[in-house]
Amino acid sequence: MMTIQATNGFDEEVTPEVLQRAVALGQRHHRGSIHAQSLRYLPDTRALMITFGDQTAIVLPVANYSELSALTEKERQQLSLCFAGSALCLNDQDLHVSIAGLMAMSQPLLEVAKTVTASYNGRLRTPAKAAASRENGKKGGRPRSLTHSGSV
Repeated sequence: MMTIQATNGFDEEVTPEVLQRAVALGQRHHRGSIHAQSLRYLPDTRALMITFGDQTAIVLPVANYSELSALTEKERQQLSLCFAGSALCLNDQDLHVSIAGLMAMSQPLLEVAKTVTASYNGRLRTPAKAAASRENGKKGGRPRSLTHSGSV
């Protein structure tokens, strides 16, 4: 059996550089995750509306999620945001549901996410793309794509 000794980082002096690194790390973590600003239950449509910082919102029908459809109307009204806006909570029921997980259960939302990700990744400038672009430039530009018949 191997023993690993824990280290205590609490004795590190907080210099301006250490503080700057900590703030940058926190900002990177904040950008890479979901942080909802508000949550409303809409009884007329039996849906939850989750709003984000830029006032965009998603509406999730309760019937699509077994953990939410099992709740009473009163319990749905008592749902709140927790874990820095990344989950829905109902502490009386010990219920904690990830917003990302709810969104991942919706096929249309997954398709939107895939499309946005592909578009974003397609715009990234990588060393491989830059090299391919230079090579194509030497040949007079991007090669024409061929149609199914093989003609130009």
